[in-house]
Amino acid sequence: MGLGAEMDQVNRRAHLLMQGQRALADLPQSIIELGSIFADAGHELSLVGGPVRDAFLGLPIHDYDLTTSARPSETETLLASWGGTTWDIGRQFGTIGAHRGKITVEVTTYRRDFYERGSRKPDVDFGDSLEGDLSRRDFTVNAMAVRLPSQVLVDPCGGVDDLVAGILRTPITAQQSFDDDPLRIMRAARFAAQLQFDVAPDVMAAMEEMASRLSIVSAERVRAEIERMMTAPAPRRGIELVVYTGVADVVLPEVAKLRKTVDEHGRHKDVYEHTLQVLDRAIALETRPEDLPLYDDSAEAQDPADLMAGPVPSPDLTLRLAALFHDIGKPATRRFERDGTVTFRGHDVIGARMAARRMRALRFDRQTEKDVSRLVELHLRAFGFSDREWTDSAVRRFVKDAGPLLPRLLRLIRADITSQNRRKVVRLQAANDELARRIAAIAQKEELDAIRPDLDGQEIMALLGLKPGPAVGAARNHMMEIRLDEGPLGHDEAVARLLAWWQSQQTEQSESD
Repeated sequence: MGLGAEMDQVNRRAHLLMQGQRALADLPQSIIELGSIFADAGHELSLVGGPVRDAFLGLPIHDYDLTTSARPSETETLLASWGGTTWDIGRQFGTIGAHRGKITVEVTTYRRDFYERGSRKPDVDFGDSLEGDLSRRDFTVNAMAVRLPSQVLVDPCGGVDDLVAGILRTPITAQQSFDDDPLRIMRAARFAAQLQFDVAPDVMAAMEEMASRLSIVSAERVRAEIERMMTAPAPRRGIELVVYTGVADVVLPEVAKLRKTVDEHGRHKDVYEHTLQVLDRAIALETRPEDLPLYDDSAEAQDPADLMAGPVPSPDLTLRLAALFHDIGKPATRRFERDGTVTFRGHDVIGARMAARRMRALRFDRQTEKDVSRLVELHLRAFGFSDREWTDSAVRRFVKDAGPLLPRLLRLIRADITSQNRRKVVRLQAANDELARRIAAIAQKEELDAIRPDLDGQEIMALLGLKPGPAVGAARNHMMEIRLDEGPLGHDEAVARLLAWWQSQQTEQSESD
């Protein structure tokens, strides 16, 4: 390391220490008071992990994670004397929660977690020293503590130095750490995305060597880390890490297989690299808080293309997962044609099914699974807009098919424009803008966000003298088709159309009899 780089490190360390001291000096008085209560009872209490790390990084402290020498029953008694409402978060894991005023704390007894071979749940041993507890944590940047009430920093594993260097290391050997808790393999990817840190070479090697150990971790715990990784500031870093190390072969095999579509003859783009670009672009199109005024009702002068049919507040897990999965159907549908071209026919539909299966296996909630798979299915729907002018009917059908996913779908479609052909990119982006303008214009005229027939089911039954059944559904579908093709009819015209259609149905029925 040169002298200049060394001085930069020294200055950065000093800056981080000052940030940390400033943030920790502003800890709520009730937290300091809690430290005194534990100390008076003969127990240690320390702020630990994420809050300490974030304090040094200059980030706001939202969670008060604490660790103690007291056993759970003693912790519960002391928290009650603090004046808060207590609850059992996981007594078997040593964690008791409490709430006082606006402050919520989680207090965990010194411990170490480890998995028995073949077990899907970690066993827990309680410990007796803070340093021992810190040495068994996942990464050095999370293995720092501040003793309370004295506010003395405890950093036995060099966490501050690794914050300065921007690197993820384990307090003990990476192999031993991942063997104790294989979920830490996923946490490495999550923190790489969250903190935008590099991963130490030995950690990366252990991820590759021990990826198969993730099979003993419950799908719910793996999914939680994937969610945190995907909603972090830089998900691409996490995805690249799990794919490079082979971890994705275990948890996201459909994404890992995208690398196998690389075509050495250059007949189509690198699908894996394209997917990462689409993910980055989709994130860039999310709505930041400073952008929200654009969506105020008073902003009618804004270009409708900029409105993208409504906000998608950042970070949006559904949009990001759809971007990640949008082309996973390509490996299964790739065909080499006689003329030398390559096709991926049906990859949108196949990919939607694959996305749903993977998300189901990872125990995602049903709504997120449904929304992501639907976005994957629809992501090619608007590409024909650039080749021919759509009728108002086609625009209405596009909006109806997208439903409440329309703001996300328009962003996914735009993010998917990554061609190296600049002229093609400009043409497709212009078409995307024009589609957004058309949607906005028709919506202003027709309240397109709630497309429904001019007559509802009750009116149809009353007019035709029907009871609930297939005939009512057929009549409603007919009226919906007219609504999509022609727009609002008005009540009297809708009644006339319904009666005419019903008469034709009766005539056809009598002729067939």
